[in-house]
Amino acid sequence: MFKIIKQIFSPANKDLRKKIYFTLACLFLFKLGTAIVVPGVDNENLDVGFLQLLDMMGGGAMTNFSIFALGVMPYITASIVMQLLQMDIIPYFSELSKQGQTGRNKINQITRILGIILAFIQGYLFSFTFMPNGEVIDYLEISLVLTAGTAFLLWVGDRITTKGVGNGISMIIMAGILATTPYMFTEAWGTLVDTTTTQTTFLGVISFIIFILVYVAIVLGVLYVQLAERRIPVQYANKTASSLGGNQTYMPFKLNSAGVIPVIFASALISVPALIAQFAQNDGWMAFVNKWLSLSSVTGFILFMLFIIAFSYFYTFIMIKPKELSERLQKNGGYIPGVRPGEETEKYVSKVLIRITVVGSIFLAVVAGLPYIFGAISTLPTSVSLGGTGLIIVVGVVLECYKQIESNLISRSYSRRSRH
Repeated sequence: MFKIIKQIFSPANKDLRKKIYFTLACLFLFKLGTAIVVPGVDNENLDVGFLQLLDMMGGGAMTNFSIFALGVMPYITASIVMQLLQMDIIPYFSELSKQGQTGRNKINQITRILGIILAFIQGYLFSFTFMPNGEVIDYLEISLVLTAGTAFLLWVGDRITTKGVGNGISMIIMAGILATTPYMFTEAWGTLVDTTTTQTTFLGVISFIIFILVYVAIVLGVLYVQLAERRIPVQYANKTASSLGGNQTYMPFKLNSAGVIPVIFASALISVPALIAQFAQNDGWMAFVNKWLSLSSVTGFILFMLFIIAFSYFYTFIMIKPKELSERLQKNGGYIPGVRPGEETEKYVSKVLIRITVVGSIFLAVVAGLPYIFGAISTLPTSVSLGGTGLIIVVGVVLECYKQIESNLISRSYSRRSRH
């Protein structure tokens, strides 16, 4: 890592540094926007307890009810919907997915339009929920402001992708999560360290150090799982085993192929009853939701865990389609040693995915549920937590960004050597 940092600041990589500085400037612009409150809204008594995930990804934008309160989540939701529609549900989208770059560009355009529509709908629901005594014109005005904020963030994300480093949308989400991290550690220090006496100060510092060590251990665990993969060897008919030598061809399957999408699915599903209760202003329904369906309740927490595991399997088999993979492998003259091409290969790949997803989905559920477990057994404020969805997202985005920078530096080094 230190070698790569040294290469970044080398005079030969000036344009790469410009990309990094441009990315940082865009992320600073995003953070600045999270502090600009939507005109006409009183954000002093807003309760966003049932929208914790959205607030976390937006760097506290929902708590402030800022112009970026919706963040890029409407676009993420639209992307998930479009992926589902490509599963032969609507033939038009299935055909687009098979048309290469042209089809992907068309799908991306439709996804953005759908994301803007969802942003307006969500903006209207949130404005009605947080301003129950407003007028229709007020709701429409707030909805348009929130939709414009999401549209602007999508544009900023595109600029980062084309002129900066990493995937723009992912970088914005990561920036929102990291923005709240210093505050969390400050809160932990203020709660754990009691400076009234020397003894309590010492014990508090020890407790804070233990908190840091546990946090680092969880980060390392998430990093290990994100990098873990199951490699299935592949042999091609036009290549002999000896010709491959040490460079064995294989298909890598990540232990957690679905990423954080199952957690987003589960969080959205578990928050729907609370959102409906807020919208309907029904005290009886709200009491039922708080008792049985909130994440602070045992039943709600168990449902959350089960949703994550179920969606992990569902999304893994959407992303990696064993039948298509088997057909593509057979078409290219490849096969898995000891497994017949065709149906047997499909069954073998499905079996491997089912087995590794058991571990991956349970780990994902545990990490996503850690903040709620920690909150139940700890006296620390709710703003202080261990693990969680945000940590998984940050580790994944940092790894992706690191690999892109590393690949960029390697290709530049190779180009310079080839010129000489």
